[in-house]
Amino acid sequence: MILRKLLLVLGVLELLRPKRVVDFWMDLATTGDVETRRWVYTAARLEGIFLILWALTRGRCGSDGEPADESADESDVE
Repeated sequence: MILRKLLLVLGVLELLRPKRVVDFWMDLATTGDVETRRWVYTAARLEGIFLILWALTRGRCGSDGEPADESADESDVE
């Protein structure tokens, strides 16, 4: 649950501020001056969208595809 929230925050940051996020990670990963290509920021935005979608849909289904909330499916109760 904490991982999902952290990835949701990271996804929002990547979607709204991809340059700042990419530059932060590039500064950690490299030494010296590195020029990042423009498409990297677009890829970061796409990754942000996928992280947001994953975080928002992750808790809605159980491991077998059934709804996580058992009270939501009352048609099986006799």
